[in-house]
Amino acid sequence: MTEARGRRGGGRAARQAARLAAVVERVPFLTRTLAPVEVLSEEGLALLEENADTILEQVGIEFREAPDALELFRDAGADVDGERVRFPRGLCRRLVQATAPSEFTQLARNPERSVVFGGMNTIFAPAYGSPFVRDLDGGRRYGTIEDFRNFVKLAYVSPWLHHSGGTVCEPVDLPVNKRHYDMVAAHLTLSDKPFMGSVTHPQRARDTVEMARIVFGADVVEERTVVFSLINANSPLVWDATMLGAARAYAEANQAVMMTPFILAGAMSPATVAATCAQTLAESLAGMAYCQLVRPGAPVVLGSFASSMSMQSGAPTFGTPEPALVLYVMASLARRLGVPFRSGGSLTASKVPDAQAAYESANTLQPTLLAGTNFVLHAAGWLEGGLTMGYEKLVLDADQLGMWHAFCKGVDLSDEGQALDAFLTNEPGVHFLGHPHTLANFETAFYRSPVADNASFEQWEAEGSLDAAQRANGLWKRMLAEYEQPPLDDAVAEELAEWIARQKASFPDSDV
Repeated sequence: MTEARGRRGGGRAARQAARLAAVVERVPFLTRTLAPVEVLSEEGLALLEENADTILEQVGIEFREAPDALELFRDAGADVDGERVRFPRGLCRRLVQATAPSEFTQLARNPERSVVFGGMNTIFAPAYGSPFVRDLDGGRRYGTIEDFRNFVKLAYVSPWLHHSGGTVCEPVDLPVNKRHYDMVAAHLTLSDKPFMGSVTHPQRARDTVEMARIVFGADVVEERTVVFSLINANSPLVWDATMLGAARAYAEANQAVMMTPFILAGAMSPATVAATCAQTLAESLAGMAYCQLVRPGAPVVLGSFASSMSMQSGAPTFGTPEPALVLYVMASLARRLGVPFRSGGSLTASKVPDAQAAYESANTLQPTLLAGTNFVLHAAGWLEGGLTMGYEKLVLDADQLGMWHAFCKGVDLSDEGQALDAFLTNEPGVHFLGHPHTLANFETAFYRSPVADNASFEQWEAEGSLDAAQRANGLWKRMLAEYEQPPLDDAVAEELAEWIARQKASFPDSDV
């Protein structure tokens, strides 16, 4: 009996690997067939747009240490008072709608992995910005460049992540002013999926563009979008010089940015859904309008990241109803504006990949998809309110993303989907297990998780009584062990490495 159980255990691992390998080659970005869920009427959405215009007109936005932005807005007809800019009603909307594309393609190094922003498309990217990493073996620790490269590899191997992401974790073992070289190089060489650039300093954004020119070709970068980046407002109602400088560097090069207020409702906005939505729209509109003044037609995305907070501790909370409502509303407002929308993810305040992490992540991811979000940052790996990137969490989240791929295809109403022939050729009372229709479809009829355990109790016990995190631990290690680097022209790789070496040698290390 023990030997038989052991064989089943080995078979289960082989089946998991086979299910992963069956789809690892390429799964395109998700194209939804289901209409987005609307939680507000046209009148309600119009009211929030009016409120956003009131904020822009009567309160205004501060553009700190950004004289170029003040000059551009003054020339466009805004009222500039010091660093405060007040906008005539509708000005920001007109600037965005006049030139910002409603859809755009981010070209990947492997063109087959390119992604389309906007419309009915959804793109999944891993979590972003965590200083810590966690796995079952080493626990919580500061991230390193090795961790960063591991997460780039895992995102590349995962069929359900369409995008390599950006700062998947902070490699704190490298100097702050030079780590962006290694991070961008990892995205460009260890993966051939689309990626995000550096935004922590305007020069680092320009470095990202230059590295992209080496790999893609300068003419391609001039004509196509190959870099996508996250630009955060300093809420409430402030854009600072660092973020604006990075946004300008990308917009000037015709590269895409998502202008995203990061709002902890009750602290960085009033503690209501409607007020948070109006503020988010106002801040993002001002940021996107700035990009259009820098270079008309530069691709922009309306970003929204809103969290509720514990009014007792001040800590952010996730998976709660109010941010879900903000997400639904902001997706609708982006569609009315005519630009792609970014929000959502698999968010949790839990420190480990436990039940809290699962239900909070599910409660965030469901409205993300049902709202019609186009770009989902933090889709996999997020722990501890974004402070930690989890190895097991990434694998568990990616499994859920695979399920959403299946769900968002909708109901198959083809002849095969209706299966009338199966009814007409099967007698009442006779099961369908051996029917030709079942035999022809059983491999693809239902999503099969590489992580979940659906075996009997006895088999689960015989295979080690592993919980989901323990199973995910084995899976990410196997993914890294089987990783194969995508090909890159030797001359291009050499030119990139030499350019990085020259840049690093040209100035001293710094912690800022």
